[in-house]
Amino acid sequence: MNSILEIINANRKGLKKGIYAVCSAQPLVIEAAIHQAIKDDSLLLIEATANQVNQFGGYTGMTPKDFIGFVEKIASQLNFPMSRIILGGDHLGPVCWVNETAKQAMNKAEELIKSYVKAGFVKIHLDTSMPCADDPLELADIIVAQRAAQLCKVAENAAKAVHGKSNIIYIIGTEVPPPGGSTEEINSLEVTPVARVEQTLELHKTAFEECELSLAWQRVIGLVVQPGVEFDHTSIIEYQSDKAQQLSQYVTSIPNIVFEAHSTDYQMADAYNKLIEDHFAILKVGPQLTFAMREALFALAHIEDELIDIKARSNLRQVIEKEMLANDQYWKKFYQDSGNHSVLYRRYSYSDRLRYYWNTDIVEDAVVKLFNNINSVDIPLPLISQYLPEQYLAIRQEKICAKAKALVIDKIMQVTDMYSSACNKQVSE
Repeated sequence: MNSILEIINANRKGLKKGIYAVCSAQPLVIEAAIHQAIKDDSLLLIEATANQVNQFGGYTGMTPKDFIGFVEKIASQLNFPMSRIILGGDHLGPVCWVNETAKQAMNKAEELIKSYVKAGFVKIHLDTSMPCADDPLELADIIVAQRAAQLCKVAENAAKAVHGKSNIIYIIGTEVPPPGGSTEEINSLEVTPVARVEQTLELHKTAFEECELSLAWQRVIGLVVQPGVEFDHTSIIEYQSDKAQQLSQYVTSIPNIVFEAHSTDYQMADAYNKLIEDHFAILKVGPQLTFAMREALFALAHIEDELIDIKARSNLRQVIEKEMLANDQYWKKFYQDSGNHSVLYRRYSYSDRLRYYWNTDIVEDAVVKLFNNINSVDIPLPLISQYLPEQYLAIRQEKICAKAKALVIDKIMQVTDMYSSACNKQVSE
């Protein structure tokens, strides 16, 4: 497949093709994703969210231009061409500024969109579903559509100013799960009704036409709906294909469009096959990637405890716990009712709020120290079997070496490989 549009068209024709979006700004995750794309000889879709990366730096400290430079650097080190990387912006809208008035938040959202497009992002998710400080608690669908069209107009103008034309592809939709998973316990989910899909499309199409965006509307390739998948701190709502069949059948009647599924993390492998078959051709994955990375790093920290003198250890688990307690803005409101489970959630929650802390200096230093310690010794194979059993088998099969980064990358690739297997089925299968 040479482009995302070819993948979309193939999926619409009933082929078992799709693409997964790696939603992360963590270097080890990006490296693992590139290794997966090299293994598959495929395109790679990498997305940054508005709260991660924005014109003010986001929680990563990166602007959109910085993020592209960050990805380019890793790709260059791995000899992977940037022409095979699609860069997307996720949840682009007023999400970071909802405590301000709608006018103030939308002004900043416009600058956000401009910064993404000018930097070189080509896939834009227009997300204007959240109310601002002076909005009613629930926005009318027509307002959501009009604000999306407003931001699309900004994106089109920015692209034309830089490139002379726009080839931006867009994702729309208001059935958007919270970024990073649910903030409270969930027991069930309602699949988006077809009537709501029809209304969303009709309102957005009208809003686009009123803003003279008919050409841009032809480049709307995806609609975010709720297929019935989600996760909270310790539980997962599994995909049930039978409940999504009305959606699946309906989407083939809409020109050019497939569904984009958010919060697909932690599903069973067969669920991804079913999602692709049901025309959820774009699958978003984020927290599960850093969750796998955390599992590997914590496993290495346990191995370190067995092999390294106490005075020389990185104490990674203790370092990150201390950092999270000292700066609780990224987890406190999400785990506020956790009681005695707060430590458990900080370390092991599916929502993985811990991912916000890997780029702090003290935690980065601890990871470097951990890697150096692990690489300074020959790890006995039984110890790897104890803490990283899948990687133990990969070492026995001579697929990877027993070095720190190789072990972590392979652990993350257990996730990307599941998505890849579903998205890259052979026609004969």
